[in-house]
Amino acid sequence: MQTADDERGKGFLQAFGAYGLWGVLVLYFAMLDPSSPIEIIGWRILFSIAVALVLLAVQRRLGSLWRLITQPRIAGTFAVAGVLIAGNWLTFVFTVSSGNALEATLGYFINPLVAVILGMVFLGERLRPVQWLAVGIAVVAVIVLTIELGRLPLAGLILALSFGLYGLVKKRVSGRVPVLEGFTLETLLISPIALVCLAWAALAGGGIAFGQVSALHTTLLALAGVVTSVPLLLYGSAAKHLSLVELGLMQYLAPSIMFVVSVLVLGEAMPPERWIGFGLVWLALVFFTADALHTGAKGRRAKRLTKIDVTALD
Repeated sequence: MQTADDERGKGFLQAFGAYGLWGVLVLYFAMLDPSSPIEIIGWRILFSIAVALVLLAVQRRLGSLWRLITQPRIAGTFAVAGVLIAGNWLTFVFTVSSGNALEATLGYFINPLVAVILGMVFLGERLRPVQWLAVGIAVVAVIVLTIELGRLPLAGLILALSFGLYGLVKKRVSGRVPVLEGFTLETLLISPIALVCLAWAALAGGGIAFGQVSALHTTLLALAGVVTSVPLLLYGSAAKHLSLVELGLMQYLAPSIMFVVSVLVLGEAMPPERWIGFGLVWLALVFFTADALHTGAKGRRAKRLTKIDVTALD
């Protein structure tokens, strides 16, 4: 029987695997050229469905999936989640394919701050002073990067907002739906999007590249389902074993790896103005993380004191 420490250790390994894989995906998608982002997303959805259904069949859990499909409220929630994650991946692949991987990196760096704002807007949560400071610094960073780019870093903002909303929607059903069934359902419900993407790529996007370029390209494209499904499944499982603070701290691993790959491997330029912009983002995250750690420690102390008081009364 596994102890609580064993479960937490397992959760850390799963989170490390999820964020590590997400971090190197910029390199993976850059290797899928000349497939268009539309084609990549189409295959990604279809191959993800295949992988998930095989896993459910092997574990004899297809009946559990059918029970979820027949519940309109749950199915509707996962349909919304599926559309959000499909939009997130389409934006990500398009941004990387167009040579702007650093902009995608920016989106995932500011995602925790966007999640805090979404919590305030949709869940009625109040921002603490340090959180307001972190958000303010992030806004200044976006302004600096807008001036440097000559345009609003729209792709980065869309990535942060769509993933934040995805997490918000999934929060409504977390704990009630098994990770694999939930992932299969949300992917299955957006299969029409995959068909539309592939039809668009074939008729108006320059044609389907799958099976037309090389054996390596075909293999990499066929693995899109596995490569993008595994980190989502690992993340969903890790969320059951780790606190939100622990998950939030590990979240910075993915964009940090993306940043290194974008600059050192893909050779994207980092002029001084861009360093300033990213530096401000990192400063905002320092304040945000310090506040989260302080608040978490204070909460744990309060729980211990309450437990001591109750024990004393007994």
